[in-house]
Amino acid sequence: MKIYNTLTRRKEEFVPQEEGKVKMYVCGPTVYNFFHIGNARPFVVFDTMRKYLEYRGYKVKFVQNFTDVDDKIINRAKEEGVTAGEISEKYIDEYYKDAAALNVKKATVHPKVTETMDDIIHFVADLIDKGYAYEVDGDVYYRTRMFDGYGKLSGKNVDELRLGASERTRSADDEKKEDPLDFALWKARKEPDEIAWESPWGMGRPGWHIECSAMSKKYLGDTLDIHAGGEDLQFPHHENEIAQSEAHNGKQFANYWMHNGYINIDGVKMSKSLGNFKTVRDLLSQYDGEVLRFLILSGHYRGPIDFNPEILTQSQNGLKRMRNAKSNLKHLMANGADGDMTEAEAKAVEGFDAYRQKFIDAMDDDLNTADAISAVFELVTAINTAAGAGATKAFAKAAMDVLMELATVLGLLQQDVEEKVEIDPEIQALIDERQAARKAKNYARADEIRDQLAAQGITLKDTPQGVQVIKN
Repeated sequence: MKIYNTLTRRKEEFVPQEEGKVKMYVCGPTVYNFFHIGNARPFVVFDTMRKYLEYRGYKVKFVQNFTDVDDKIINRAKEEGVTAGEISEKYIDEYYKDAAALNVKKATVHPKVTETMDDIIHFVADLIDKGYAYEVDGDVYYRTRMFDGYGKLSGKNVDELRLGASERTRSADDEKKEDPLDFALWKARKEPDEIAWESPWGMGRPGWHIECSAMSKKYLGDTLDIHAGGEDLQFPHHENEIAQSEAHNGKQFANYWMHNGYINIDGVKMSKSLGNFKTVRDLLSQYDGEVLRFLILSGHYRGPIDFNPEILTQSQNGLKRMRNAKSNLKHLMANGADGDMTEAEAKAVEGFDAYRQKFIDAMDDDLNTADAISAVFELVTAINTAAGAGATKAFAKAAMDVLMELATVLGLLQQDVEEKVEIDPEIQALIDERQAARKAKNYARADEIRDQLAAQGITLKDTPQGVQVIKN
């Protein structure tokens, strides 16, 4: 398997530190609101990466944090007249609901900043002891220029960064720093009622970047196999993580870095600060979660996605094609011919191996989910071609196994949407009447009933094994 490593700017063969095991860290949400579809992209993409690694036989320890201490959380708590803890716990619960709708598997560990405070304080103290950090009036800053490798992930030049930092309007915090480039590891409490923890430097709370360094070390050790997140985190967040962690640990922080591209609206990155975002919660009122997951996986993870109604419709149609194949096979498994597969069916099933290999080749090529989905579509076409009149239950079962094997890696076809609503007696009566009309060769009445049911979101498909009912 090859991964595009942001650190080296090239595709590299993936070789974990320990054979058969992968340590993977993904930056999680700051929990002060529902997450939007742009936030959802790394959750879905790297959940798929985890699923694929597990499919290939790796044991993956997957850590995704919750940032539950942040200015945005504090401000939201003030607006609502509740504690910061109440805000963060509320939106952690809401995260799990929306993530489940997207078929995102829970991480091996979901650490919280508030539960890692001792580790963070010890981490900061060690950086001070090693001379990489210094304290001023209860604030602790990292000496950015002391770390020789600063800028290696983002490709930014330290001198140019320093020039830019020195030319901007300086804040009160900047006046405390030895260098404008230095960033906060620990922030002294500014208001008496502000959430804070005791530390050797007084009451305060951690800076954003140190949190991930401490949490990843606690659960995955000094060196990660894969560190992943959105493109917007590459600088300064991930760059600062490297500086902190490598100064503290004396080892390379992560061997492979993966970053997904933006989801744009009208060519502009979706973000809460710009107000041009769509929350997953709002979208779930119109589309089911697998449609959104299909949308995210339909393009290469490193490229941008332009979010618009057309791409949602395309995703609905693409997913429906897969779902129809699954529904057809379920119908065949219940109503097909008994006995062994025919010779032609056995040959068709043998041919499905080629689509599995195309799928694997695509996923091995830097998680190319777009081409992997194309391989699944080719499989669906082959299944539909082979599932003729008199198809056996054995064939349907073998075809279903391959379809679900690949779809499960992508996190698709996990929801039996067409089975969520039972057929009520009135609808069943119309279906029975249509069958009777067809037997009586009253095709006009049969077509009239079919159209009437279609208007209610029910498709009737006539097969050699009987009528198949599909709820759209």
